[in-house]
Amino acid sequence: MTRKTNNNDIENTSKDFHRLSIQISLNGLSFCVLDTVANRIVGSEHLIFHKELTPYQTLKELQQLFKRHQIDDTKFSEVVVIHRNNLFSLVPKSLFDEKELANYLKFNAKILANDHIAYDELEGYDLMNVYVPFVNINNYIYDLFGEFIYKHHGTVMVQSLLDEHVNGKEPVVYVHVFDRQLDITVITQKKLLLFNNFEYSTQEDFLYYLLFTLEQLGLNPESVPLKMFGDVGEDDPIYRLCYEYVKDISILLPAALSLPKYSEEIETIDFTVLNAL
Repeated sequence: MTRKTNNNDIENTSKDFHRLSIQISLNGLSFCVLDTVANRIVGSEHLIFHKELTPYQTLKELQQLFKRHQIDDTKFSEVVVIHRNNLFSLVPKSLFDEKELANYLKFNAKILANDHIAYDELEGYDLMNVYVPFVNINNYIYDLFGEFIYKHHGTVMVQSLLDEHVNGKEPVVYVHVFDRQLDITVITQKKLLLFNNFEYSTQEDFLYYLLFTLEQLGLNPESVPLKMFGDVGEDDPIYRLCYEYVKDISILLPAALSLPKYSEEIETIDFTVLNAL
């Protein structure tokens, strides 16, 4: 297990103005606490599991994480839980029917008859995100804090990138790298062309998913802008490999990452965890 911990100053600031953001994945956990008065992050940690866990094992890891930071004994003004998985489907709002949730998912994901299905609305856009949350995690969070907000990571990702995207005629490809996963978002003229999530083991896997996506959308690797962010830098092997095939490539620092006053380590906090606050 890999652990990245930033300074924990939760106990030294007023809890009445603290917002807690938690991201749940079977591959890892992330959280951060925002002091909304000082507009700074007062605590965070990012865990990467060496192998994919079960929802039950993930809950045990979350309980240990909370005890380590005394989060289970703390009151927050707002709690947001982000469910990161590939059990989702984006649906145009104009075609959305709450009675058809299982049908939206069954072609994209393997679901069980007793799975709880939820959905998010992407505010300002004609999109709904239908997904399967981790119910045992939601129950635990509710027992600790009462009412809280939960979303799918794709909702936060797409909403944030659409909001930040500079309107232009040509498509732009955004690739977020996180815990052996990549999220690919393609936007043109403030409209979503594609959002998908892939798990990869090797650099070659990563490149395959990227080039396959470009091919399916008819995008030219020689000219399409590719903006990468998350757990990636210009010196990383994955970036250098992608540069051999995609020529207009750059590292993106999303605007939201520069907002809370914390330190240079703010860049180690996941994009969706911050943008859910």
